[in-house]
Amino acid sequence: MTDSPPTESTDTESIDAETAVEVVAPVAPTFAELGASPEIVASLAAAGIERAFPIQAMTLPLALEGRDLIGQAKTGTGKTLGFGIPLLQRVERDDTPGAAPQALVVVPTRELCVQVAGDLEQAGARQRARVLSVYGGRSYEPQVEALATGVEVVVGTPGRLIDLMQRRSLDLSRVRVLVLDEADEMLDMGFLPDVERLVAELPAARQTMLFSATMPGQIVALARRYMTQPTHIRAADPGDDRATVDAIEQHVWRAHPMDKVELLARVLQADGRGLTMIFTRTKRKAQKIADELTERGFAVGSVHGDLGQGAREQALRAFRNGKVDVLVATDVAARGIDVDGVTHVINYECPDDEKTYLHRIGRTGRAGASGVAVTFVDWEDIARWQMIDKILGLPFKDPLETYSTSDHVYTGLGISRDVTGRLAKDKQTRAGLQAEEVEDLGETGKRKPAAAHPRGGSTRTSSRSSGRDAGRERSSRPAANSEASAEGGAKSSRRRKRTKRGGAPAQGE
Repeated sequence: MTDSPPTESTDTESIDAETAVEVVAPVAPTFAELGASPEIVASLAAAGIERAFPIQAMTLPLALEGRDLIGQAKTGTGKTLGFGIPLLQRVERDDTPGAAPQALVVVPTRELCVQVAGDLEQAGARQRARVLSVYGGRSYEPQVEALATGVEVVVGTPGRLIDLMQRRSLDLSRVRVLVLDEADEMLDMGFLPDVERLVAELPAARQTMLFSATMPGQIVALARRYMTQPTHIRAADPGDDRATVDAIEQHVWRAHPMDKVELLARVLQADGRGLTMIFTRTKRKAQKIADELTERGFAVGSVHGDLGQGAREQALRAFRNGKVDVLVATDVAARGIDVDGVTHVINYECPDDEKTYLHRIGRTGRAGASGVAVTFVDWEDIARWQMIDKILGLPFKDPLETYSTSDHVYTGLGISRDVTGRLAKDKQTRAGLQAEEVEDLGETGKRKPAAAHPRGGSTRTSSRSSGRDAGRERSSRPAANSEASAEGGAKSSRRRKRTKRGGAPAQGE
């Protein structure tokens, strides 16, 4: 959850040669002024959060009245409290065993599910609201037990929500508030049919809030179908995406694949670098980079679909706690990770489109902070990058040819000329991924336990993610299934060769 915005700022505007007037920017309203309950105000104040961001100030008065609304704002602007406070004020603690949830929040990714649930728990701490997060990769039993005990709010990914509903463990008949968070991302990940199936099970008389960074046609159609006279709130100017880009120092370089890891290792030794996120297109590439950086002395974690849920959460906890300062992730994590203090984002490979680029670099420069984004563009991706550059109006149409020894790498990022492609021993001060324990989640589909990297780096596992919740990261499953089939076929063949007619031993055995 982000810190409160600045409460006051001043500027001086010249009227003529002899007269000036001090213009005082309006002070952001407090949550108490916007109508939040004393319990929620106290819970937020305990976390150092007192004043609202624009999206919160604009949505709260309408949402607290129970009206349907569409909130549109870029990532990192505090949308969670924009729907979280009204949601919490509409639910009532019910200690009846098996009390059905009164509010449902649907999110596209596991990481975002954990983040939203945590923010709601923090805001609702003093009113004792029970918030349950449900998502794939975890064992069903604890989630089923929590639902049997009774909860007020459920936050979940579409796949696991439907699974629990089909098991008759999740009763949606009492839901009075529905929130669809990051709706455009759910659309991109193919979750729209699942969302429609969930909405069909909810009472018609409810409040519905939809939050999204963009507003494609299918999302507008969804809103028309399931919302009653919604108010569309856009907490951004028409050029707000450009403002997001302009607020981040950007470097775009044409890099050679054989030199990229060496270049990356030097970028990670830039002056003032704090927590850093590295994005790749594929999970195999993410794991390979994490392993190579670990070998070079960096404290690295990774988040991708080939890791079990326990390993993914281990890496995120280690990153948030500062035990590792580099996190390698695929795009499935681009919207689900909100960590304060991310100073650098590195696109190891060119993003697929301008939306992906904005989502990636949006992990830094959040809530008014500054950040640095570095993008490596392979020779074959020049055309793709030029399309992104044109759409966003960037000045990087022809990325500068760059190697790990190029002068502009050192001058542009403040890197000492003394650094090499390995982190010096005296700078290896982070505890590392091995210092963060892997939680036993009773993971579904787990084939063998996670094994720690021998040098304390990224954790590997052959566990496969839940089909719906893994989003785009489904490419490895056919290979995994074919390997399993081949192994089973080989064993069967060996069994058939053991005996001939009448049970006599086969020749040669």
